[in-house]
Amino acid sequence: MMAVSYSLCPQSLRVSSGARLCISGGGNIWDTHKKKTRHLVCASTERPVKDFCIESKAQTLLDGVKWDDKGLAVAIAQNVDTGAILMQGFANRDAVLTTISSRKATFYSRSRSMLWTKGETSMNFINIHDIFLDCDRDSIIYLGKPDGPTCHTGSETCYYTPVLDLKEHQQVEGNKLALTTLYSLESTISQRKAELAAEENGKSSWTKRLLKHNDLLCSKIREEAEELCKTLEENEDKSRTASEMADVLYHAMVLLAVKDVKIEDVMQVLRQRFSQSGIEEKRSRISQS
Repeated sequence: MMAVSYSLCPQSLRVSSGARLCISGGGNIWDTHKKKTRHLVCASTERPVKDFCIESKAQTLLDGVKWDDKGLAVAIAQNVDTGAILMQGFANRDAVLTTISSRKATFYSRSRSMLWTKGETSMNFINIHDIFLDCDRDSIIYLGKPDGPTCHTGSETCYYTPVLDLKEHQQVEGNKLALTTLYSLESTISQRKAELAAEENGKSSWTKRLLKHNDLLCSKIREEAEELCKTLEENEDKSRTASEMADVLYHAMVLLAVKDVKIEDVMQVLRQRFSQSGIEEKRSRISQS
């Protein structure tokens, strides 16, 4: 896949003294032929970004999209932190340009023959962080952070009906989100935590024991972290390192469940640190403490 390179509209366009610049937008024309420098504010036009604020590279990429005979391409919204597929719709050129401009996932409604922004009614917008085209240039990914449930049913995503479960069960029981590995583990741990309240006597699972005993949990995290470090210090093979890291992740995620912290919260913190050096981030935490 290839990321669409774009920049949002600048606060103003500077026109040199004596220069002449006429820009049309929404039926209006501005003539900047003045003796001194003028500033053309993008917000003063009805369609600012579509007319002149998109970089040529983004326009060129959209020219290369294989729009169908109706000028549409499949557009998929994906959670930037969890990787979950949120929804699928269709987009035309204007929908993509509006998405770039507003940073809100925007699609084209085939039934209503008009653009629509996800969340314009429910306020559950999908806030865009990046946009990707596939290698064949016939589908688009909106990579973003949802403000709330994406599906009109109230589900986190529109994908909650597992097909392969039909092989084991004659009918699908309830909704089951299409979770990636890490989030499936988080879901299982959360389920074990919920079961603790109803549990009476009987043998507890290892996860439930960890959930109930903080000292045991912390000792295991320290133990597994030490084992992970040993794979580096003793030059053990990759499979051993992967196994020990899996143990660290599992026990750390149990601790997150105890603290009612979602792995998505952790991913969001990591993403926010991408543009900040580790040294700067550490200094920032020290100064706040």
